[in-house]
Amino acid sequence: MHTPVTIIGAGLGGLTLARLLHLRGIPATVYEAESSPSARAQGGLLDIHDYNGQLALKAAGLMDEFHTIVLEGRQALRLLDRDGTVLLDQADDGTGGRPEVQRGDLRQVLLDSLPAGTVRWGHKAGRIRALGEGRHEVTFAGGGTVVTSLLVGADGAWSRVRPLLSSATPEYIGHSVVETYLFDADTRHPAAAKAVGGGMLIAPMPGRAIFAHREKNDTLHAYVGIAEPQDWFAAIDFADAATATARIAQEFDGWAPELTALITDTDLAPVLRPLYALPAGHRWNRIPGVTLLGDAAHLSAPNGEGANLAMLDGAELGEALAAHPDDIETALTEYEQAMFLRSAEAVTDEMPGIDSAHNTAQGLIDWFTEKGQ
Repeated sequence: MHTPVTIIGAGLGGLTLARLLHLRGIPATVYEAESSPSARAQGGLLDIHDYNGQLALKAAGLMDEFHTIVLEGRQALRLLDRDGTVLLDQADDGTGGRPEVQRGDLRQVLLDSLPAGTVRWGHKAGRIRALGEGRHEVTFAGGGTVVTSLLVGADGAWSRVRPLLSSATPEYIGHSVVETYLFDADTRHPAAAKAVGGGMLIAPMPGRAIFAHREKNDTLHAYVGIAEPQDWFAAIDFADAATATARIAQEFDGWAPELTALITDTDLAPVLRPLYALPAGHRWNRIPGVTLLGDAAHLSAPNGEGANLAMLDGAELGEALAAHPDDIETALTEYEQAMFLRSAEAVTDEMPGIDSAHNTAQGLIDWFTEKGQ
């Protein structure tokens, strides 16, 4: 295959695709809006599943590197009622199929696996237009253009490539999360650290929930879920950290102090993260010379599958292109049909939503039991 592949977005999915193409001798360039790999924090822990994300890493020849960044013990799970009662305390015995890694560490593994110059930093896609016969022109916000015969949108929820294929746009799913961080947790925040344990904590109730991970360097990273419309959050001044923290904590009045400490004791200003999703079963008709992967293709409510699916998308697209080097359209059709089915199945297998009456500790235990987890 002699047609260079143009990938928009240096997230996990786009980088996995670039790695697969590199292994198969197919030239590719990744254009990324961020100015450098360290331009911003890359998020928290990811559980990389043996049935999708790890399959992608195996195809990419990166399992040895992956094992070096796994955080031991982080597959432990605790489910607590809001009064602090522990209903499930599941240890990490090392046999689970979802080892945890820091997103930034995994991204670096993928970046290190690519030839120098594969990623062009500081290239934010602006206007993209079809030129006919499967060719597209990308104009970058800072100037410059590129014309390509194969364009891949790996550019996330607000993809600039998606409109070439679909009129769908992400919609607010009815709840948001507020992120907090507690540093040096065992010494400075011992009650919260004990509540979280060695891995993940979930303390749910209908309409409200606290999730927390024990990350590396003795850090607790919490996601405080609240099911309210966007204008409810707009009334909170997140520029005033103390006021915002107090207002969010107010929604958890009466909860155990070791749980509310994950809000009130934050060492960083709380960060609001509104959550969006594309319509369930999102798909498009085949358009020559362009496709999507990851959140650009199938953004959904957080369910632990997003990063895994993005990497598997990238791996399978790379394999399809390598299998059909003289027939891009056959490769894209093969890839898309499998991806549409896979992403739809992931949505139907989600945990009870935060606004569900089953969003309780016992309700989640029942769900885990039903799924054999």
